[in-house]
Amino acid sequence: MLDQERPDFVDIVTRPATHLPLVRLAAERRIAALCQKPMANTWKEAVEIAAVARRAGIRLMMNENWRWQPWYRRIRQLLGGGAIGRPVFYHFHTRRRDGLGDAPYPNQPYFKEMPRLIILETLVHFLDTARFLFGDVEEIYCQTERINPVIAGEDLAVMVVRHRGGLRGVIDGHRFAEPGEEGPAMCEARIEGLDGVLALGSSGAVSLGSELVFDPFGIPGYKGDSCRATQQHFVDCLRSGHSFETDADGYLATVAAVEAAYQSAAENRPVVVPDR
Repeated sequence: MLDQERPDFVDIVTRPATHLPLVRLAAERRIAALCQKPMANTWKEAVEIAAVARRAGIRLMMNENWRWQPWYRRIRQLLGGGAIGRPVFYHFHTRRRDGLGDAPYPNQPYFKEMPRLIILETLVHFLDTARFLFGDVEEIYCQTERINPVIAGEDLAVMVVRHRGGLRGVIDGHRFAEPGEEGPAMCEARIEGLDGVLALGSSGAVSLGSELVFDPFGIPGYKGDSCRATQQHFVDCLRSGHSFETDADGYLATVAAVEAAYQSAAENRPVVVPDR
């Protein structure tokens, strides 16, 4: 199909074990690609995916669409404008109630068989968003647990994250309790600074103290139209030649943070994230 149709790009939407061979197919034909997260099941495969694209000279972007949710774009603007002064702490808190019983995760039942789950599939979103908002992760201390015995991987995790420059935060998640409120953000967040506090609700509403500074009401599309925005960024960069925000080489910093979290949980100690 690729040889006959010669598409402008391919969108790889399969599960992570297939990403490397599909990127190779595209690279061999010099076809640009957009590839879903998780980037790969292992660090070695992720590094090879980036290397395959680099050697072939193709454009490869990871489809990490969380950071394109409009409430996070607005939060970044506010932080950049000094709305809360110097940030000193943040907390991302995510909950769903679909991980119970013998048939958990009905929308994505393959989750049950994944040997690495809540960090690789869910909390990776928040690690990448934290990188987007606060810069690269320097150190992680993580603890995990498997609550539901029918699944293969961890389904609860708590991470203490330190960024370059010293900012610290907590990212925690599991899928056994109802969220405080339903909403497309799938997260409640609080970012504390020396001059104020930003709060994000599950609805996507952002408050600066008692003032509503971002109202998501009426935004069409999935999760604040973030999937379309991600794809628009991909196409715009293909046309302009500008760098992708989540190009494969740069996204290895997010993958490295995920790997450090798993190492920390296995060894019960803080782990420094290697500079990639």
